[in-house]
Amino acid sequence: MKEISNKSLVKVHPQDNVMIVVSSEGLNKGDIIEGIEVQEDIPQSHKMNLNDLKAGDPVIRYNEIIGYANMDIDKGSWITEHRLNLPTPPRLEDLKLATAVPEKLPPLEGYTFLGYRNPNGSVGTKNMLGITTSVQCVEGVLNIAVKELEKKLADYPNVDGIMPINHNYGCGVAISAKNAEIPIRTIKNLSEHPNFGGEMLYVGLGCEKMIPERVFMDLKDNNYVMLQELHGFHAMVREIVDKGEEILKRLNSRKREVCDAKELVIGLQCGGSDAFSGVTANPAVGYASDLLVRCGATVLFSEVTEVRDGVHLLTPRAETVEIAEQIREEMAWYDEYLDLGHVDRDANPTPGNKKGGLANIVEKSLGSIAKSGNSAISDVLGPGQKVRKNGLIFAATPASDFVCGTLQMASGITLQVFTTGRGTPYGLKMVPVIKVSTRNELKEKWFDLIDVNAGTIATGESTIEDKGWEIFRLILDIASGREKCCADKLGIENAICLFNPAPIT
Repeated sequence: MKEISNKSLVKVHPQDNVMIVVSSEGLNKGDIIEGIEVQEDIPQSHKMNLNDLKAGDPVIRYNEIIGYANMDIDKGSWITEHRLNLPTPPRLEDLKLATAVPEKLPPLEGYTFLGYRNPNGSVGTKNMLGITTSVQCVEGVLNIAVKELEKKLADYPNVDGIMPINHNYGCGVAISAKNAEIPIRTIKNLSEHPNFGGEMLYVGLGCEKMIPERVFMDLKDNNYVMLQELHGFHAMVREIVDKGEEILKRLNSRKREVCDAKELVIGLQCGGSDAFSGVTANPAVGYASDLLVRCGATVLFSEVTEVRDGVHLLTPRAETVEIAEQIREEMAWYDEYLDLGHVDRDANPTPGNKKGGLANIVEKSLGSIAKSGNSAISDVLGPGQKVRKNGLIFAATPASDFVCGTLQMASGITLQVFTTGRGTPYGLKMVPVIKVSTRNELKEKWFDLIDVNAGTIATGESTIEDKGWEIFRLILDIASGREKCCADKLGIENAICLFNPAPIT
């Protein structure tokens, strides 16, 4: 037996009856820690119970029940998903609504960034040519035209790139069906993104269901290409390139200018989560979120299935009963959506999440919510709806990284902060993505993919506040173009992925 330092375990709340293993070597059977003999080998980021548990006893983390022991478990044991029964989710009818609205924190003034002001009042963090497609059929031709346009970018040094909004919608779909408005408004709002400078080039086929008149009532004739009206492939490419160059010339004349931090619209997301997500990276991002809200900025957190089991912690924080009811309505809509597919909510955690110590969706949800910080929730958005006010906003999206990212961009985020414990090279071309690691080991392994390492919180080398300020300052620098996030340096970008719950015909 050997005595192990107490620093090898981390406990989130005094009432918790489990602790998380910090050491990369894990714990070995027979080790003594906190006066407890370890009963079996326990890997890093997994849980050890601090007292004997009888079958049916609650297992508590974040001062919340994450499951019930399904057998007698001696203290010092490895608490795995197989030893827990999933608790029932909070009943939506029983939620407290706007009963614990946080007091506003003192405002933060004087923080600015260098952004691109748009005619409609929005502010971009990039200066890009966006090209909208009406249907997947045009993607092959458009991609060839984009390659031709990219060869010309050296002539337009103030343009950050070209973004074709390719997707699998527009035809072969029930375009008037219930919920079809979700992909339609997503495409429209992506096309009007602040990083496109108020410019839009539209490429359609001509026979699709999603005709431009259905989506873009005010589309300018000179920013419009319909392939079926042109004679041959080369004419199609030439028309897209010529119209694209006209817009590039205008975009190239734009300059960054000083903007108040309140003009920022920031998205928060997590992927490849582990048990440290709710201990290090997510609380640090939550602290940065509060700083942004204090500046008057807009911050979106999302991922319905990753807050559903902690929704009882969110509805009391809503500014009004009406906002709390909107949160409840979004949860109910998604409950029904999952029921239609006969999917259990615990299908969310991936094998990688579980390998990283997350036993079930309840534990994952409680860690995910930490990204939202402690501010009051000022609004709720349906999937792909545009932001309409400042403050902390719940934007209802699926938890899929790519679908969530797409919907947050449609809502208007101009930069995203993404936390990860297991690691993912995820990136978005339209907006910078700041990647925050939950563990030192991930930063060491992916030294050129991680922007901020929050793992030092678990090892005691830094605090949540330290990392929160580091993330906040990096947001301002990257939004200003003074620095680039790792994904942008490396040119990593993932495809747009629409959320379409309507039928495909």
